[in-house]
This record gives sequence, C-alpha cells and structure tokens, in this order.
Amino acid sequence: MTRLSTAFSRGPALITFITGGDGPTADILDALVTGGADVIELGMPFTDPMADGPAIQQANLRSLGAGTTTAEIFRIAAAFRARHPEVPLVLMGYANPMITRGAEWFADQCQQSGVDGVICVDIPPEEDPELGPALRGAGVALIRLATPTTDAARLPAVLDGSSGFLYYVSVAGITGLQQAAQASIEEAVARIKASATIPVVVGFGVRTPEQAAAIAKVADGVVVGSALVELVAQHGANAAGPVRDLTAALADAVHSAR
Repeated sequence: MTRLSTAFSRGPALITFITGGDGPTADILDALVTGGADVIELGMPFTDPMADGPAIQQANLRSLGAGTTTAEIFRIAAAFRARHPEVPLVLMGYANPMITRGAEWFADQCQQSGVDGVICVDIPPEEDPELGPALRGAGVALIRLATPTTDAARLPAVLDGSSGFLYYVSVAGITGLQQAAQASIEEAVARIKASATIPVVVGFGVRTPEQAAAIAKVADGVVVGSALVELVAQHGANAAGPVRDLTAALADAVHSAR
C-alpha cells in the first residue's frame, strides 16, 4: 500500500493545506502532524493563484516576497519526509512552476523528495500529457479536481488517470470565502463515488470542526486550508501552536465519523 492509500484505509481523513515558505514552514508542518492531520498539502507559491481566495493569495505573496523558490519547496518536502516517513505529502499548485523546467525534471524532484502526489489546478484532463505521464512514471499520484459543474459526461475524463484521491471542489468559486450547502455536497459525493474507484475528498470553504464532521460522514476526506493559512498570517513566527490546536479539533471531528 502507498502512504496515501494507508491514510484513507483508516476511515475519513483530514487533509490540511499550508503555503510553503509562508512563516516557519517546518514547524507548521510538524504542528499539522502533531495535531492529527492524515494527509498534508504543501502549496507551491505562485504569482497568480487564480483558484485561491484572499488568504491564500496573500500567503503566496508573503512566501514569494521571502524568496521561496521551487527548489526550496523540494528542500522543505525532503526534510519533512525525513522527519515524518509515514505521513503523505502532496504538492498543490499551478502549472507554470511545475513544468517550466520540464515535466520529467519536476516528477523526478517529487520522487527524490518523497512527495506522494501532485494537485495541479490549471492542467485539465485534456492536457494530461503536459504532466501526467511523467508523474505516473515516477510513481507520484496525479490528483485531479472535480467541481459542481463536472457532469456525468465530464466525470469519466476527470477520473481517467487520476490516482491517490479525487478532490471535489464544493463551490464554483475561490477558496476560503463560502461553503456549499451540506445537501449539495452529499448529492455530489454520492454521484462521484458511484463512478470513482479512489477516495473522494471535499474542500473549499471548510473552516470549522462542525463543518468537517458533517462532510466526513459522507466523504472519504475533508480538506481545510484557508482557516489554517489565516492563522499563519495572524501569528507569524508563533503560528505552530495555534495551527496544532485547530488541526487537533478538526482531526477529532473528522475521525469521529470513523
């Protein structure tokens, strides 16, 4: 079993997101693990994060302003893997930093640094050759996104070549600003799971343990990002403690669905 499949085999998983290079990243990653996160997404900073709301946009700018590079993200990932050999780590970001040096280079760096999966927001299934074959050849999961507009005709293309898990974006909008109604999430997850052979997780707009618990009753995992990124913005160098505490509350809520 892979680290990702092991994480989901225990029941609904908590997936947490932070932006690499924003604040004391190593300490924050350790705090996520201590708090009980099952899977961690590490955001790759980019100048134009079009799917992200204000909190993650500002985190990207802070990280880039601090001089974070793609090479530094891989150093952060490799150090994380050395400290936490069993916790799945997923890179999330946009195509430009991933393919500017070539897909094979990027996939090789993922493999060498112990990255388990990649979420590329702006490479659709039709453009899979840009990155997918290189990642699969390196044994790295390509994790795709489905949205409320992914209908029955579109879903097979999204699932084809996907691995690790499928990320259901619960709102037709950007991260952090709104949450979909629970009934619409339940309907969408049931529809997707009827076709998917990999776990289905739900993200965008999940901020509280109560929201996470409700989603964990129907999905295989729950993604929380902006609420954690906001803690980094608020507490800066002292963010690890607040991040750990919120993660622990979220983990308790999600794991209660097991």
